[in-house]
Amino acid sequence: MLDLIAHNLAPIMFIMVMGMLLLGYPVAFTLAAGGMYFFVVGVELSHISPEIRLSWPLAQANMNRVFDIMRNDTLLAIPFFTFMGLILERSRMAEDLLDTIGQLFGTVRGGLAFAVVIVGALLAATTGVVAASVIAMGLISLPIMMRYNYNPGLAAGTIAASGTLAQIIPPSLVLIVMADQLGRSVGDMYVGAMLPALMLVGMYCLYIFAVTLVKPEWAPALPPEARPLGSGGKSLYFIMLAAIGLYIVSYYFIFTEFRYETRVVWAALAATVIPYLFALANRQFNLGYLSKMAEQVVIVLIPPLALIFLVLGTIFLGIATPTEGGAMGAAGALVMALAKRRLDLKTLTQALDSTAKLATFVMFILIGARVFALTFYGISGDIWVEELMLALPGGETGFLIVVTIIVFILGCFLDFFEIAFVLVPLLAPVADKLGIDLIWFGVLLGMNLQVSFLTPPFGFALFYLRSVAPTKAWHDTTTNRMIDPITTRAIYTGTLPFIAINVLMLGILIAFPGLVTHYKSEPVIMDQGDINRTINNIGGSGFGLPGMELDGGLGLPGGPGFGLPGESAPALPNFGAPPATPDAGGGLPAPGGLPAPGDAGGLPRFD
Repeated sequence: MLDLIAHNLAPIMFIMVMGMLLLGYPVAFTLAAGGMYFFVVGVELSHISPEIRLSWPLAQANMNRVFDIMRNDTLLAIPFFTFMGLILERSRMAEDLLDTIGQLFGTVRGGLAFAVVIVGALLAATTGVVAASVIAMGLISLPIMMRYNYNPGLAAGTIAASGTLAQIIPPSLVLIVMADQLGRSVGDMYVGAMLPALMLVGMYCLYIFAVTLVKPEWAPALPPEARPLGSGGKSLYFIMLAAIGLYIVSYYFIFTEFRYETRVVWAALAATVIPYLFALANRQFNLGYLSKMAEQVVIVLIPPLALIFLVLGTIFLGIATPTEGGAMGAAGALVMALAKRRLDLKTLTQALDSTAKLATFVMFILIGARVFALTFYGISGDIWVEELMLALPGGETGFLIVVTIIVFILGCFLDFFEIAFVLVPLLAPVADKLGIDLIWFGVLLGMNLQVSFLTPPFGFALFYLRSVAPTKAWHDTTTNRMIDPITTRAIYTGTLPFIAINVLMLGILIAFPGLVTHYKSEPVIMDQGDINRTINNIGGSGFGLPGMELDGGLGLPGGPGFGLPGESAPALPNFGAPPATPDAGGGLPAPGGLPAPGDAGGLPRFD
């Protein structure tokens, strides 16, 4: 019996710990307790099975592993983005966006549903919190959609699905954790996820458009009395064209002396700040140049868009790391809330309290996962998982399908933090061995977890929406009529088409990995003027150290070659390469056939 247990300790440990998690025991303590208990069992059985590599001195490694978590700068992005999202949520940004975009699209059938999808994407790119997005849109949009006779299932499904976009649209917390657990760059994960996320938003909009064609009564247009801002299309088009023109002029004619990244930032700043200030002046002094609609759209939309660019734009351009981008986003959210006079001590205290709770929650789960992993790896659990996964038929595709199904099922019961900290580290080595790009793998898992948030009967987004949707008939004062409640069945059936869209998107990602892996082929954009200015600003010519000349060697005074006084550099073997040109800086050809570093003017162009 002991032999059987010793040789199968890894599957026993995994099944028991996962069973305790599914029963609802606290995650952090279950992982840590399971890891410590099976560590003791493994040490006692180590003389029976050579697969068990545990010993008492190894327990000391847990302390170092905990301190490694504390030293992980990447995880700092989690509290930063959480704080940013909470401040924006409490400053009622969602309410402003839904009201404005709802009126902007109100003239078309399904306009409110389109507005919910677009606002869901904007909230995802700013708050990154599913619960906040679903609850905010459920409280604000659902009563309006029911007032104007939207189909209950369509309304509920659109709100729930749009709220879960925070799982996959950067700066998603899921992608941060995935990148950390997979050992990949968060910036690469963001770049890889952006295109699939935008495609998913487009597919949601296409579905709503199809509904308006097949069942136009399910998504009627808003009546004129529900659109007090009017239309104002001409002035809105004018302000959009003006913003594009400002960007082009600023980039190509004004900020030409700056580096590429700096030019993009300053040009984007000019293209947003100038129209924003113009709209504020138009409202303050009643200038009348802009319609009420254009004025409201500019004033409401530009601040969150600017914040998105401040966070994601600087990360994509390589100006800031994700942690630094999160810090700038948190600061930007505070500025936005202050500018709207919606930041007080109570709001700040609540946001800090919630951020501290979430950060502590993540930290304790990660500590428990590290204790679990030390024991699981010590009993060769990683080898067991690898052999199990590699034995699946179908190779890479079979592995991805099975993992997708497993994560989908577990995602209905477990939080994504638990799956990311426990399951992902076990699957990543297998994916790597099969030649699967880990950024692609992480995006697939993130989108999979988004589907699990929507899936009845245990999808978290469904519970969030159920908590704010009316359960009894209510009297609407605007239309002076009783409106039926939203049933749980309507919520569940309304999400089914969006689940099908997500599953289709998962299949597209598996079939076309280039939608994610394009991050590896994006060129590094460098500017010839940047290089020349950098070299010249160092001082002197060439490498520019004072008193150096690059005519011979590295240019130290006193002689050719390496320039040491009184001696020359020894000849180096050329390994079959053509002879070096004597005057090309130290007698060595520049790597890759590039000109010698002594000739700054001959540097290659990268643009």
